[in-house]
Amino acid sequence: QVQLVESGGGLVQGGGSLRLSCAASGRTFSLYVMGWFRQAPGKEREFVSAINRSGGSTYYADSVKGRFTISRDNAKNTVYLEMNSLKPEDTAVYYCGAGLVLAQHVAYGRYYDYWGQGTQVTVSS
Repeated sequence: QVQLVESGGGLVQGGGSLRLSCAASGRTFSLYVMGWFRQAPGKEREFVSAINRSGGSTYYADSVKGRFTISRDNAKNTVYLEMNSLKPEDTAVYYCGAGLVLAQHVAYGRYYDYWGQGTQVTVSS
């Protein structure tokens, strides 16, 4: 069992930056692929980014590529999402997920087994 707790969300002006954190409980964090997804009001949850177990491979949605950076610290059981050049369309609740996910499935939420409660990110224009 893994429990995930996101933090770092907030209100920021367009062009600004935020860093989200997702802290995991347990001693098996390094076994899991970690992903970030987001859901805006009235929209379906969408993939943002993912990172493999070692941190050596990262994946991004086209909409955030070049602006967001995912990283993980297995010693601290934490995954991060550095978000720069934020746009109003990045406004959403951001969720982190953990799972034993194959590389070709990282963009699909149904392959993740554990989810956090989410953190709100609001970008003003």
